[in-house]
Amino acid sequence: MPNYIAPVEDMMFLFDKLRNNKNYNEIEKYKEVNSELVKDILVEAAKINENLILPLAKSGDENPAFLENGIVRTPPGYKEAYSKYIEDGWVSLSCDPEYGGQGMPKTVSAFFDEMLSATCLSFKLYSELTIGAYNCISHHATNAMKEKYLPKMVEGKWSGTMCLTEPVCGTDLGMLKTKAVEQPDGTFKISGQKIFITSGDHDLTENIIHLVIARASDSPVGTKGISLFLVPKFLIKDDGSIGSRNGVSTGSVEHKMGIKGSATCVLNFDDAVGYMIGPKNKGLNQMFTMMNLERILVGIQGLGISEIAYQNSLTYAKERKQGKSNNTKSADGADYIIEHADIKRSLLNMKSIIEGERALGFWLSQQTEVSLYHLDEKIKQEASDFVSLLTPVVKSLFTDLAMEITSDAMQIHGGYGFTKDQGIEQLYRDNRITPIYEGTNSVQAADLVFRKLVNKNGDIINKYLNLIKKECDLEGDKIKPFIKDLNHQIEILLKFTTWIKDKIQNSKDDASAACNDYLKALGFVSIAHAWIKVLEVSFKDYEQNKSFYDDKIQTANFYFKRVLPRAESHFKTATSGSDYIMNFKFN
Repeated sequence: MPNYIAPVEDMMFLFDKLRNNKNYNEIEKYKEVNSELVKDILVEAAKINENLILPLAKSGDENPAFLENGIVRTPPGYKEAYSKYIEDGWVSLSCDPEYGGQGMPKTVSAFFDEMLSATCLSFKLYSELTIGAYNCISHHATNAMKEKYLPKMVEGKWSGTMCLTEPVCGTDLGMLKTKAVEQPDGTFKISGQKIFITSGDHDLTENIIHLVIARASDSPVGTKGISLFLVPKFLIKDDGSIGSRNGVSTGSVEHKMGIKGSATCVLNFDDAVGYMIGPKNKGLNQMFTMMNLERILVGIQGLGISEIAYQNSLTYAKERKQGKSNNTKSADGADYIIEHADIKRSLLNMKSIIEGERALGFWLSQQTEVSLYHLDEKIKQEASDFVSLLTPVVKSLFTDLAMEITSDAMQIHGGYGFTKDQGIEQLYRDNRITPIYEGTNSVQAADLVFRKLVNKNGDIINKYLNLIKKECDLEGDKIKPFIKDLNHQIEILLKFTTWIKDKIQNSKDDASAACNDYLKALGFVSIAHAWIKVLEVSFKDYEQNKSFYDDKIQTANFYFKRVLPRAESHFKTATSGSDYIMNFKFN
């Protein structure tokens, strides 16, 4: 089983030193969330993840969730761990105190999400979807519905799902077949089948609140006719107690490559009672409240799995002797593999990406809070646009790089990495879903290029790049080389942006073939921007903590020399066009 130590020091560095966003600091509700409180939370979060959650990963992989006599059983240890998990209030961390939550900002809850993803992604998914459903209900449901369902969800006694995918439609939700027939009392009878439903059924909570998209009888075809419904597993009586079983049943539990402890279900809805959330035919817009949050969280999943893969690779490289390095250290003829240049390069690649991603994720968490709670509508809208722009980047790049990092972790472990004993191959398998679910990474890239670069509020990508350039206008000889490298890549990205905007208008195949390259180029630049923020503090406060800041500076140096140049290679690849692709004839 892999070992894990939560990176609390790095998280607290971000919270203490990079919480200098003026707009974020103007949010009144978070002014009492200070460093002492956050550190206490993270220390306790580290304890429960390292000691209680981490062992569940192996348990769930060896004893997957299964369907027995119509009931989904979770792996050994899950029920006991979940009881402790909700008893300690972890589900409620970021929820509104009005419904029993603790009201912590996403700048704090994202750190906890990373820890949970690192220790056991399968276990995390049972509560993660609950928070997504909570957010959707809290934004779009009636007050009566919020008061009826949210307190129990915040407490963790009830869980939540989102039910979109069907056998006939995955990404193309306009093809859905699930029907909603209105009843005289204003409720709806929901009928249809949903597949690949994460946490669709289980034995951890007394009720499950499904958010289901369906088409009302009088609604038009396509995405314009989609409505959103709340469909509980068990109906709720007027006094708030659990009533009779609703018309929801589990057809099967998927047998998967990874995250085996998570129950991925086929759900059948047979005249199940549902309650419409929000206006009819506006369900897709409402569901995106949940989906967009999930996409950012999936990126955080990739970050968490990358962190535990790196930690174990570093430990192994310090303990495993193999061959002689060019600078032989050992007297017995074999050096620790960390002395070999390529192993050290691989470890630095992991480390520089992970710490840069964490810093970028922290920045995005601040922007998310500003987009939700700042009092100035113009500032809120700008932050919302930045979140919209970077959501597909964080979802896709973090998860793609996690595949790279977990693969390199297996390589560092050699043959031991390929066996189950070390647990490294499980990290690779568990992460493999992250580039697929919540919209495949290719879909995310297309969404970025065709919908997010420019919207009704203007040229968002240029606003973002101008923000980076403005924030990188810093003095100091030591930071100047880093800024020079970043400015070079920004100029290339600006050329790439001009090229792709032209192709969107004049050659959509060229643009489509370039989407993934463009997303990665933007992502590498965005991480570099986050590194500049880290470097600014590192040089300024160097004497306060030389060892910590020297480590940051050297890690950033690797990123700018070895990782950031990958952005330019994506530009060169993409701008070769698509004719030689589209004109190719497969036999």
